[in-house]
Amino acid sequence: MALAVPSPRSPLDGGRELALWYERELGWATVPGPPTQLVTGLRFDVLDLPAAAGRGVLRRVGAATGPVALLGHRMRLLVAAGGAEELPGLLEWLERGGISLDLVALGADGRMTAPPPPGRGGSGAPGAGAWLRAPEPGREVESSLPAPRSGPWGRAGAPCLTRLVAAAAVECHRLRLLSARAGGPAAQRGAPQRFASS
Repeated sequence: MALAVPSPRSPLDGGRELALWYERELGWATVPGPPTQLVTGLRFDVLDLPAAAGRGVLRRVGAATGPVALLGHRMRLLVAAGGAEELPGLLEWLERGGISLDLVALGADGRMTAPPPPGRGGSGAPGAGAWLRAPEPGREVESSLPAPRSGPWGRAGAPCLTRLVAAAAVECHRLRLLSARAGGPAAQRGAPQRFASS
């Protein structure tokens, strides 16, 4: 007796089909590609940092993050819309404002390359992204994103944006110091602190 094995899911074409998946399943605005881009500042913002620092952040905060994507050597942490505007003030409050960090905030009118949806094959293209912690279709993703205000004044149960930014600042600074000690590229180029709202 032969067992029927389901056919593997075909990868999305990276163009309109991928954009439609994000629009229909998550309600996220897209710009069809290639590569397909997710529009930031509407339903979510993004903290973008080196992947090595991002791994440290995930160890520090555990499950207290929203979706997390990896694109090449960069990690993207999705946060509540408006989080990008809060980043400079949070870094100042955390006494990290004067430190050069390789930490970028993508907010209003920004773009993030869309990784393939969970369970779908990637395009195989160099630098193609992947979800490390994928958004879950069918439920409101935004309620689980790190927010400037969590608890009674914000989204109950949402992770704290301040805690996430504090961990990101420490890990980015640690990576810069390790690179400087080893004479790595971050030491040579100065790893500027960058903020982007678009």
